[in-house]
Formats: sequence, C-alpha cells, structure tokens
Amino acid sequence: MDALDLARWQFAITTVYHFLFVPITIGMSLIVAIFHTAWVRTHNEQWLRLTKFFGKLFMINFALGLVTGIVQEFQFGMNWSDYSRFVGDIFGAPLAFEALLSFFLESTFLGVWIFGWGRLPEKLHAATIWLTHIGTVISAYFILAANSFMQNPVGFTFNPETGRAEMADFLAVLTNKVQLVTFPHVITSSYMTGGAVVLGVALWMWMKHDGTADAPMYRSAVKVGSVFTVIASLLVIITGDLQGKIMTEVQPMKMAAAEALYTSEDNAGFSIFTIGSLDGSKEVFSIKVPGLLSFLATGDFGAKVEGIKELEAKAKELPAKVEAQYGPEVAKLATADSYTPNIPMSYWSFRLMMGLGFLATLFGIMSWMAARKEKAPSGRLWRQIAIWTPLLPVIAISFGWIFTEIGRQPWIVNGLMTTATGVSPSVSAGEVLFSMIVYTLVYAVLAFIEVKLFLAYVRRGAEPFEAPGDPTDANEDRPLQFAY
Repeated sequence: MDALDLARWQFAITTVYHFLFVPITIGMSLIVAIFHTAWVRTHNEQWLRLTKFFGKLFMINFALGLVTGIVQEFQFGMNWSDYSRFVGDIFGAPLAFEALLSFFLESTFLGVWIFGWGRLPEKLHAATIWLTHIGTVISAYFILAANSFMQNPVGFTFNPETGRAEMADFLAVLTNKVQLVTFPHVITSSYMTGGAVVLGVALWMWMKHDGTADAPMYRSAVKVGSVFTVIASLLVIITGDLQGKIMTEVQPMKMAAAEALYTSEDNAGFSIFTIGSLDGSKEVFSIKVPGLLSFLATGDFGAKVEGIKELEAKAKELPAKVEAQYGPEVAKLATADSYTPNIPMSYWSFRLMMGLGFLATLFGIMSWMAARKEKAPSGRLWRQIAIWTPLLPVIAISFGWIFTEIGRQPWIVNGLMTTATGVSPSVSAGEVLFSMIVYTLVYAVLAFIEVKLFLAYVRRGAEPFEAPGDPTDANEDRPLQFAY
C-alpha cells in the first residue's frame, strides 16, 4: 500500500476508535445530570447513588475520549497537509471554536462537579454537570460543522493568488444544510447510546441484586435507560429520514451507493439483500421493498432516484465546471479516475447501521416492559440483552460514520477536492505505517484500560449512601479530595 492508502487506514482506525467514546459521553452526561437533579429535588438516596455510580462510568469515557481525540487534529497536519493548506482556513475555524469554547466549558465544569461535593450549594453543584453536558453538545456542533463542510462546501471563496479556499461566511458554515440535519441525528443517536449503556449496566445489576434492598434502585435506572433508548431511537429515525433527503440533494452518488442502485429508477425499491457482479458494475439479485428508496430519498414513493452509472457520467463533467469557476489548479484537485465509492462497503455499512439500531430499540422496549414488574427478568437471553444493549448503538453509529465517509469518496471535500490530492506529498509510506502501528498499539493499551476500569466499577455497583457535606460547614483550608 502507498502513503495514501495507509493515511486513510490510519485516519479510519483512530477516528472510529475515538468515536466509540463520544456518543457515550454525550448521552451519559445528560442522564447523570438528570439523576443529580432528581437527587436535589427529592433527596431520595437512590438518585444520589445512581448519580455517583454512573458518574464514574461517564468520567472513564470522557477521559478516554479526550486522549484519543487529540490525535485527530494532529493528523491533518501530518498526513493531510495539502488538504489543510487548501481548506484549512475554513475547516480550522470550527475546530478552533470547539477547542477554545466548548472543550474548556465542559472540562472546567466537569472538574468543578467532581470536586464540588459538599463544597458548593446543591443547586449550583447540579448546574455544573448540566453545563458539562451543554459543553459536550456544543463541542459536537462545531466538529460536525467542520465535517459538514467536507460533505457540502459552503461559505468560502477561492483566492487564485494563494491557491487557497478562504472563509467568506462563517455563519454559512455553521448553518450548512447538511449540518442542520446531521447535528440532531448525531445528538439523538448519542442520547440513544447513553440510554443503552445505562440500561445495559442497570439491567445486569438489577438481575444480580434481585431480591435485595438495591433492586428497586437498579430497576429505576432500567426504566430511565429504556425510556431514553426508545424515545431517542424514534428521534434518530425521524432525523435520519431528514438527513437522507438532504444527502440525496447534495450527494446523490452516496444514496445510490447505499442502495447499490446502478441505473436510475422511478418508484425505486429499497433492497433488504442484494448480490452484485464481481466488478461491482451491476445488480445480479436483490430482495426489495417497492418505492421505499424513492421515499427515503425524496419523500415521494414514485419519485425518480438517479443511479450510479448516470451519476458517474455527470461527475466526469465536473472538472470542466470547476475549472470554469475556480481555474485549472482547482480542476486538477477535482479530477479522478472514478467518482463511484466502494459499493459493497457503502451498501452493507448502511444496513448494519439501521439493523443494529433497530435491534437496540427492540431490546429497549423489552427492558421497559420487564421493568414494569417488581421481579427482575432472568435467564441466558436477558443476560445477553444486558451485555449487547450498550454495544449495539455504538457499533451502529460506527457503521453510520463509515458509510458517511466511504460514501463521500473519492472526495475529501465533496465536488472540490479528491482524497488522493489531499495527502501530504512529503510523508512516505513507511513513516505513515510506523505512526499507524504506534497509534494502534497505544489505542489497544487504552482499550484494555478502558474496559478493565469500566467493568471493575460496574462490578462494585453503587456505593452505600453517604450524604454530601454542608457547604457552610466546609473547612476552606481542607485540601480538595476526589469525591469518588
């Protein structure tokens, strides 16, 4: 493999690994804030115990997400310098806001929340975890704004003297129509993931402690987690439908690749299963739901959906249009041998995203029904549900991002710059391979630490109730202590 292939593999490995922690962090921060607020409002000891129990698990994921996220921005300079040189003025702006505004907001108030037990007034202390959650959401908004620019470049002008794209309208970047549908889809899927983690852990602990004094507490957590999972999953479906229609508008090739639709069709069906030719040029066999793809793409069951062959022919004309608008230098960046993404990867990642998400929703409904009874469910099936419920949404979201990025290929900036032209010209394949091996090994160690810590704190369960101290009685000379 050359430097381009290795750079793509490295970015894929580090990005997917990093994003394993992001939706858990966003979703759990909201649920922990709700638990903490319930404690402040009711002073029911179960809510304080659940706050601290799931707060530990939230902090483990926050720390790992922070460490693994740092690598992402370094790669733009190391492996993708031509990309950074060309669109860095636009792409870098939302990332700078994310680091300077939202990251400091969430990290600062998380620290205050951790060390504020018994030192801050109750309501003020509870507000800090809400501010932490708000920080995670704002962080996601800015990062998704940067990614949405890659999917649908807006708000820029091209400077022929410098050969760079320059920011012209920051508000246009932040309100990109791709961003306006992607953000709610990602946030609701994160809430679904956070709910599923709380549900899976609480379900396991409820079954383990069935018949004990702690059983009602874990049952309450199962209820909260299942309600979050189910309601958020419904919102994911709605926002995903909106996203699909915008995707068809700005990236029709991605929708065609998701369906492996080779020729344009009216009343296009959505295939549950498709077999294509070995060269990926045509469909051999498929099982379809008539009209469903047309509805997903346009909202009309009878509408026409363009196929891969027609879109490929149109894309071949794009460099000439780019040259007329921006000049020959940019036209070179938009030239590729093929404008068709990897069809099998696009097709199956799209279906795995949806299938695993629907399965997590089913487990959420089953758990909600089980939590209506006093006695915890039991048996091998329920143990498997407790184990797989937290994992399914995480894996589904990962496949969603794989589809989002694979389906955009060969573009690194859609319609403007191909991935092949964005790689660093001075970095050798050996250098990329070395850094990829190092990062992968480091991430493997971090994964081991994450899983071991997470499971260790789950096994411990919720700590016995201990009321926070009165802030008015706190000794200001007493050193800060970790509250957990």
